Amino acid sequence: MENNIPTINVALGQYSDLFMLLAAIVYASAFVAFAWDLAKSSKLIQEIDAATIATEKKVLVAAGAADAPPAASTENALVNDSMDYTVASAKRMAAKIAVSLTWLGVLLQGFAVVARGVAAARVPWGNMYEFLSTGSFLVALVFSLVLLKKDLRFMGTFVLGLVTVMLCGATMGFPTPVAHLVPALQSYWLIIHVSIAVLAASLFTITFAMNVLQLLQHARMDSLAAGKPDKFPFMRLVPGAAPLENFAYRINAVAFVMWTFTVMAGAIWAEAAWGRYWGWDTKEVWSFVIWVVYAGYLHARATGGWTGARSAWLSIIGYLCIVFNFTIVNIYFNGLHSYAGL
Repeated sequence: MENNIPTINVALGQYSDLFMLLAAIVYASAFVAFAWDLAKSSKLIQEIDAATIATEKKVLVAAGAADAPPAASTENALVNDSMDYTVASAKRMAAKIAVSLTWLGVLLQGFAVVARGVAAARVPWGNMYEFLSTGSFLVALVFSLVLLKKDLRFMGTFVLGLVTVMLCGATMGFPTPVAHLVPALQSYWLIIHVSIAVLAASLFTITFAMNVLQLLQHARMDSLAAGKPDKFPFMRLVPGAAPLENFAYRINAVAFVMWTFTVMAGAIWAEAAWGRYWGWDTKEVWSFVIWVVYAGYLHARATGGWTGARSAWLSIIGYLCIVFNFTIVNIYFNGLHSYAGL
């Protein structure tokens, strides 16, 4: 290697692109399987309701009140506040297939990400394609690992949908051949700063999915309380709005600490590269805006009593700021952080 410049392994880079595409196809299949599971769950719920009605009727007969009409509960009787299911879910074959496909996608994408790094002889997050492909991999990996401890298959449709969109965006919207880093990124701070940013954004993606489900569940329960029919019975496989909110809050708290470190590490890197810690570059401004929104979310929920839909919307606004920062700012705003690779 002349001048200590590593050689680009073009063939391995092509294999990385191929496996990334295969992972996108597998994730899309898992998304369909998770969606099919939710659709088929209506039949399971009807069977449980029928059994509940039969049991209630026997109790009423034994109590001498056979004329009283039993009614199946429309509450979330299938899952408790700890997100543990109160009935067996062995019949959910579609969900089992979806989980297996998700793990297959994780393995394929994991190889693609590692191969990309080996092909370029550097960490694989030097442009928008690599940031998005690595970020989507972490979302799928974290979701799959959590599934080993907690039955969060109800989130599969939403999480795998986001992962599929992210991968399609990377492969079709921001395709970038394997290449060396621009001089400004050739620093060990790239490993520290961007790796934590990718992980934080991945956790924020998962909480975004949970907050959307929280709003849907909240609207559904308000509708049921008003005496309206349950139009989305499959949502009984989803925990109540409060458990979803609490879980999302805990994950957001961890991700916020990571994002705080990201901003601080970025400032230190900026001082080493450009001689100043902060210069109000567009990317710097929006990173700070994201920090402020999530700081406001955590503070409002912890001390201001902002619970329910208000906290969910604030968290969602924070994630939309992340999306804006990654897409619009990277593509349309020129600045010192213009490393999109496009």
